[in-house]
Amino acid sequence: MQKTSPTRADQLKASNLFTFPEKIRDYLVFSLRVGLLLCFLASISLAIFSAFSPNSHWLSIPSRTQAQPESRTSGPEPGYERTNISHILFGIGASIATWRERSRSTNLWWDPKSTRGFLWLDAKPDNQTSNVSGSIPYRVSEDWTRFKYSSSQSAVRIARIVYESFKLRVPNVRWFVMGDDDTVFFTHNLVSVLARYDHNQMYYIGGNSESVEQDVMHAYEMAFGGGGFAISYQLAGRLVERMDGCLERYYNFYGSDQRVWGCVSEMGVPLTKLRGFHQFDIRGDAYGILAAHPLAPLVSLHHLDALKPLFPNQTHLDSVKSLLRAYRVDPGRILQQSFCYDHRRKWSMSISWGYTIQLYPSMVAALDLQTPLRTFKTWRSWNDGPFTFNTRPMSSVLCEQPLIFFLDHVKVSKSGRTVTTYKRFAANGGEQCDKEEYIHARAMQKIIVSSNKMDPQYWTKEAAPRRECSEIKNRDGFWHVNMEIRIRACRPSESIFM
Repeated sequence: MQKTSPTRADQLKASNLFTFPEKIRDYLVFSLRVGLLLCFLASISLAIFSAFSPNSHWLSIPSRTQAQPESRTSGPEPGYERTNISHILFGIGASIATWRERSRSTNLWWDPKSTRGFLWLDAKPDNQTSNVSGSIPYRVSEDWTRFKYSSSQSAVRIARIVYESFKLRVPNVRWFVMGDDDTVFFTHNLVSVLARYDHNQMYYIGGNSESVEQDVMHAYEMAFGGGGFAISYQLAGRLVERMDGCLERYYNFYGSDQRVWGCVSEMGVPLTKLRGFHQFDIRGDAYGILAAHPLAPLVSLHHLDALKPLFPNQTHLDSVKSLLRAYRVDPGRILQQSFCYDHRRKWSMSISWGYTIQLYPSMVAALDLQTPLRTFKTWRSWNDGPFTFNTRPMSSVLCEQPLIFFLDHVKVSKSGRTVTTYKRFAANGGEQCDKEEYIHARAMQKIIVSSNKMDPQYWTKEAAPRRECSEIKNRDGFWHVNMEIRIRACRPSESIFM
């Protein structure tokens, strides 16, 4: 049977089955427009509320800084307490034989109101020795004579200080810091350093020896104990589980720090080297290093009694007091080096804040000024090197040596800026040079340096470090006997030399 094609009328009739009446269609269009308008208004309201409400976090994406309490690459989460001095437990290795003499320098940096830790002795002290310890609480090492050894039995005892300190279960400890009884710690800077790292991870932080011969004999990857080293709580907990076994395995090692290093190595944890820990395995005069300190916070000094006093005409103890006096005024800035050039007089000056200024009556490149003068020798052989950093010789030619100024006074001005005064020391070689430029320079009696206090969090930040710049304030007059210098932050494109 033949099918017939639908007519136009039939098609229109079929399409009308799916066509809404005109009034209904208009109503739906109106409703849709109203709905879109309401959604648009609601979106604007939500955006305004989110922008100005301090508590609206429910739409934010969680950040890494909220997930990690504290690490090198992220800041602490809101409400997290940043690492401070109360989170550090010191373990100071000492003995009855040495403590009475060495306690004087330890008492200079130990603050009984904030510092926590113990002096670990080899035997119970008598009343006289106990009184010398002052405010530093002591403990007597236990159960250390059962371990075999090949050289020093006391090294076994001191290595176990980490173990015994952890076993005390002192609350709220994040870091265990070990040092000798002749180690001077600069605790504000130590806190700044440790605050960069997450104590919940395994960290082993310190520095090695300045003398290559010592590093070759012991280890480059070992934190030398005299300069001090820090062990995170997480790593300390793992070490406690293995320490006694490590002492048996490494009985032939020389020092306590070697034994700790051997055990840390078994955990697969490397040394995090920081340049502010100073073992000071050097002989002679540490002046060259302290006058050109690396761009890092000063954390510790060691072996000071084996070196010349830090300041001329002072005892060892008074020298440490002088340095600590400046340090307490501006902890993060102590020994920080900056350069200043007087192009009119062709003078170059290197400022080691809180310690010394070197004045050269010539133009000396910053690269040379930042290289320590070799005023010291190696620890064991008393040679001119090698060291683990570059040095430059102190010229035997009098007219090539700098005029040297030492810190005389430090204060804080009414505006809150620090003011340090340095007086010329008349016993160095440049004082005997009879060249005209040296005669002019010797007219300078004092150099006064002003600067803003360094941000207490400066050394905890992840920003790239940079030396600060300086400028001479009293440029008028050629024959001034005093010079005023202002240290300030460098401008982005500013060159130190030019």
